[in-house]
Amino acid sequence: MATNPLLDEQPAPTALDRPLLTPIKRRSFFMYAGATAGATALVLAGCKDDNNNSPGTVDVGSGDFGILNYAYALEQLEAAFYTAVLGGKYFTGLAAGTAEKQIFTDLALHEKIHADFLKTALGTNAIRGLTPNFGSINFDDRTSVLNAAQAFEDLGVQAYNGAGRYIQSVDYLTLAGKIVSVEARHAALIRDLISYNSFVGPVSGATVTSNAVIDPSTTSATARQEQSKLPSVVLATANTFLQDGSKVSANSFG
Repeated sequence: MATNPLLDEQPAPTALDRPLLTPIKRRSFFMYAGATAGATALVLAGCKDDNNNSPGTVDVGSGDFGILNYAYALEQLEAAFYTAVLGGKYFTGLAAGTAEKQIFTDLALHEKIHADFLKTALGTNAIRGLTPNFGSINFDDRTSVLNAAQAFEDLGVQAYNGAGRYIQSVDYLTLAGKIVSVEARHAALIRDLISYNSFVGPVSGATVTSNAVIDPSTTSATARQEQSKLPSVVLATANTFLQDGSKVSANSFG
């Protein structure tokens, strides 16, 4: 993919564009994610650790705690990715005050909030911290960073959508829905940075809805409305960005 001009060098957004391009402020994020409203509902204390790990693999466990740990694993990975982005020459070379720099600053904050929130909610049931392996990503290069960000954000949306079928608690399902709406907003922002006004383009990779595979090159708007992947499919991709000993399994889920 050819390198695209910086966002502030592209045509001025219309009134309809501005809500998408405007960075999500910290106060607004809590409204979107529902973190403050749901914190009490997710206080999980004194519960049995349900992690049965294979050698060198971190299993998320079973039931609702297993799904929350699955989400926590992915949020750890995304948070680590954006932390690395902020330390790379691509980001540090962006002019202060530009929309592109503010967007990545906000995305890093959001993903850290996601990861910290889930870790606190899970308490002693949380899986351990994971160690990423981002050797395939050049954090000094804009195209490499944006392509990786698109892959991570698309995977996050597909993961939450695919995991929804396993959640038993209505409260947890509501919270997952609020978080995935933020992840979808992230995905749209990254797509707009890659190619202006293309935030509704096809997603990365094949998708799974129930047992059906959807062709990602389709032009059908209906086919793009809900994109999901089963945990086993998501983790096959996520594990390529985790070091040996930090790879994740979800043996209780599809």
